Amino acid sequence: MRKPGSMRALEELGRVRLSPSFFMRDFLHSEIAAFYGLANIPDDPDLAIAAGTRLCETLLEPLHRTFGSVSVRSGYRSEEVNGFGNRNGLNCASNEASRAGHIWDRRDADGCMGATACVVIPWFADRYAETGDWRPLAWFIHDRLPYSRLCFFPKLAAFNIQWHERPTRRIDSYASPKGCLTRPGMPGHEDDHAESYAGFPPFRG
Repeated sequence: MRKPGSMRALEELGRVRLSPSFFMRDFLHSEIAAFYGLANIPDDPDLAIAAGTRLCETLLEPLHRTFGSVSVRSGYRSEEVNGFGNRNGLNCASNEASRAGHIWDRRDADGCMGATACVVIPWFADRYAETGDWRPLAWFIHDRLPYSRLCFFPKLAAFNIQWHERPTRRIDSYASPKGCLTRPGMPGHEDDHAESYAGFPPFRG
């Protein structure tokens, strides 16, 4: 597929179904792009679709089946949008660090494909509002899904979730307790953490 050069072509890209519950259009909205008048359109739609499909089928779809609604806060970013956000302090990492992350249509320095989305799970956001603890959801995902990286944020327990061809299996947080929850080699990384998320719905992977 060529890079969309018209509204109709962009419409067609948005209609591409990445998994039973998610379409490409769900991931193209960007507040940065909308406010500053930038085009958040993939230069390589085929790579963006391939990476986004793996993200949705492998990670987001099982979360949707398990918890119900999964709200997408931020998904695909073009290099133009991400670079602008990075230069202007709008919570975007550098383009180099974001390739195979939020920049779905560029491979990373090792030639690997990947895709990241920032999502909120309303079912868990209600519980987080009561407990202030994001870790139960982190351990639930860690025990059940082949994610590459997770990063949690204070508002609504929103989190970045990444699919990657070479997963790193690391969880970090800007919400308290801040820092690295787990990564390969840390104590407990390979353990079962089921008691941390007692009362969660049955996993529907």
